[in-house]
Amino acid sequence: MHQPFDPAAYGPVFAELLAGDRCRALGPGQPDRGARDALAGFNSQQAFGGQSIAEEDMARLCESGLWLLYDYLDESHTISQGVHNTSGSYWHAIMHRREPDESNSKYWFRRVGDHPVYVPLALAARESAERIGISDASAYLTSGSGWDPFAFVDLCSAARRGHAPVEPLCREIQQRECELLWDYCYRQAVGQ
Repeated sequence: MHQPFDPAAYGPVFAELLAGDRCRALGPGQPDRGARDALAGFNSQQAFGGQSIAEEDMARLCESGLWLLYDYLDESHTISQGVHNTSGSYWHAIMHRREPDESNSKYWFRRVGDHPVYVPLALAARESAERIGISDASAYLTSGSGWDPFAFVDLCSAARRGHAPVEPLCREIQQRECELLWDYCYRQAVGQ
């Protein structure tokens, strides 16, 4: 069983921005106009609660993840495209998967390589698929303890087009993927 994502663990600014429904659409969604001012006024020093930021790029990726959470794909894209590491490529790939631009998403997933969140994501996907009762999707997405981001791009695409009855599963996995990646970026940003 995976650890639940606790927005309060990241301080009051992040807790407020991460609270609520984090289960986003598989497509671009509708930008949350009510969150725009808070996101536009984002200040990493305040958001990180005065903690010393060890990796500025990772702090920027936390911001990219927040823009994506609120369905501001362009703003998220601008940030993730400017960070040249595997986590920047990962956020970039997720954004293109949601856009949807599957081939571009897969291009960026190739640049990700083997990311540290893949192992816990594979476990979470397996748990979700078993709980929802779609075990063949779990086998499709995972092999051993590995995660296949390309298979997930394809499954999300099929779900968006109505060719696979797995949209709830894909949305749940996508939520967990973003939570794991956001947590990873946060911990790297503060040197944990």
